[in-house]
Amino acid sequence: MNVQAPERFPWRIFFSEFVGTALLVLGGLSVVIFMFGSGSPVTRILPSEGLRRLITGFLFGTTGALIAVSPVGKESGAHINPIVSFGFRLMGKLELKLMLVYIVAQLLGGVIGSLPLLVWGEMGRSVSFGATLPGEGFSTTTVFLGEVVTTFAMVALLTIFLAFRKIRSFTPALFPPLYCIMVWAESPISGTSTNPARSLGPALISGQWQGWWIYWIGPLLGTLLALLAFSFLAKRIEVAKLYYFDSDRDRLFRRRHSVCAPAGIVRNQYFDAPAKILKGGDIRGNSKKGPGT
Repeated sequence: MNVQAPERFPWRIFFSEFVGTALLVLGGLSVVIFMFGSGSPVTRILPSEGLRRLITGFLFGTTGALIAVSPVGKESGAHINPIVSFGFRLMGKLELKLMLVYIVAQLLGGVIGSLPLLVWGEMGRSVSFGATLPGEGFSTTTVFLGEVVTTFAMVALLTIFLAFRKIRSFTPALFPPLYCIMVWAESPISGTSTNPARSLGPALISGQWQGWWIYWIGPLLGTLLALLAFSFLAKRIEVAKLYYFDSDRDRLFRRRHSVCAPAGIVRNQYFDAPAKILKGGDIRGNSKKGPGT
């Protein structure tokens, strides 16, 4: 006799990723518009474009970090980026069906989160509402490599932070300084997207699609290269989350949706041997210490 765990659509995860990505796009791109839009007082107060790029990158990264530590991040792990979900899938931490749920939610969130940017009016239009576009004077190859390199850096550092227990809880704090540096150094080249959902929304509302494929293929390639380079750390990562590592209300992160096993037995990736289901639904098995301990 087989025990079949019922499959349910993970609505909480879907809506958390949808809301989280929408907030990232709305908050992050509002910063971009306010810092660089025509007629903004910031351009007069801070005439140095380099300094404004530094501040913009820091605030954009801070927006992502705050989402990760918020209740939204507690539900879904705050991927808020198809590349992050894809990376967790490549590392074997996320099932294919769940990865698709994440990506659909993120893309929808990116589109819906960009709609309120229209309120910025002419100031927003002057910078294409924060759309990522190839920089003037740079070749397509250079722009493409810019996205590959910045995404490589993001995924590589994310892998390192999540792999080691002592620094794992500081993972959200990685993003403000990382994007501060990357936006300052690279945004004149490609706009420093590293996130297809972040690029999709403003492209739709501005109608600016120049080099659109770069902001999909570049981050995908950067992710593949980063995970190839740091594949030895993948086994140390325990759960597909950026924070709240022990919160897993639906148990979607620590075992598969569907479990087929002899009666009273459940297979769990965190046990050496099958785990027995005890009275009251508790699970017991031969425990194996998690990686990084």
